[in-house]
Amino acid sequence: ALAGVGCHYMAQIMDRDTDMVSQMGGEGASWIGQAPFTDERHIFVNLGDGTYFHSGLLAIRAAVAANVPITYKILYNDAVAMTGGQPIDGSLSVPQLIAQLRAEGVRKISLVSDAPEKYTAASDIPADIEIAHRNRFPAIQKKLRDYAGVSVIIYDQTCASEKRRRRKRGKMDEPPRRLFINEAVCEGCGDCSVQS
Repeated sequence: ALAGVGCHYMAQIMDRDTDMVSQMGGEGASWIGQAPFTDERHIFVNLGDGTYFHSGLLAIRAAVAANVPITYKILYNDAVAMTGGQPIDGSLSVPQLIAQLRAEGVRKISLVSDAPEKYTAASDIPADIEIAHRNRFPAIQKKLRDYAGVSVIIYDQTCASEKRRRRKRGKMDEPPRRLFINEAVCEGCGDCSVQS
């Protein structure tokens, strides 16, 4: 996978074969030049919603123009969370994001969420968009690995850091159950992300 500057860069420190980092907005663009000269058939790239709105759409546009096999995982997490939880300047709703991606030429889009029920038939989501609970994310990602063009997985879930900030400020309810990560024994395996 590829990463850029943002919270999704944290995947770089985990032992998950995340290769290469780019400037903000260039996520995946290096693959356009690299793809013809490697045996790798497909690549995944993480992209936060703030970066997408700021400049990341341009990399997706370029990938569509080059017709490279790439899946963008857009982390629709509701805040510029790594720098204090600021709102995203001019953010898009998920239906607007899907419409924009379609207008740019992305034909294969999946949506995963911790609350997929909020996206009903009346929610302005096209009928051919796969909507699933986040526990289906690995299966969807595996399926898109074989897609020949540009695809997108929109992962809709408020950032954990932002949830914590909102709970401290009384703007979000406390969960019935919490997961605690003991930093003294953390090995950076990423299981906490799976469990949360």
